[in-house]
Amino acid sequence: MTERVYVGNANADALLDRGWLLGHFQPSGDPRHSDEVEIKWGLHPAGEKRTEWVTGESRTAMIVLISGRFRMELRDQSVVLEKQGDYLVWGHGVDHSWHAEEESVVLTVRWPSVPGYQAPNS
Repeated sequence: MTERVYVGNANADALLDRGWLLGHFQPSGDPRHSDEVEIKWGLHPAGEKRTEWVTGESRTAMIVLISGRFRMELRDQSVVLEKQGDYLVWGHGVDHSWHAEEESVVLTVRWPSVPGYQAPNS
């Protein structure tokens, strides 16, 4: 890494910070530091579920299926991402949870990146 360039591997780097590759939590001066957006490379074994619902969300988020079959649970609907490239976007105040129906890789983008926010381990 130089001050303005970082070369990495999402599979390897995801293991370092619960999958989060970019956001306010990366060190200041690191090219992966951002107050505007967070990006996660999620590696989920079949059957993995979020341990509790996310409530009171203050950000907008998008999740894109890279591989597998991944179910997003919203209070009023369930959305299955089953084909590569399927995605879902939700906004402020949308409670959600998830379940990996098959081994899955998903890319999550959230904005803005909120300092001090951390969901419980899922």
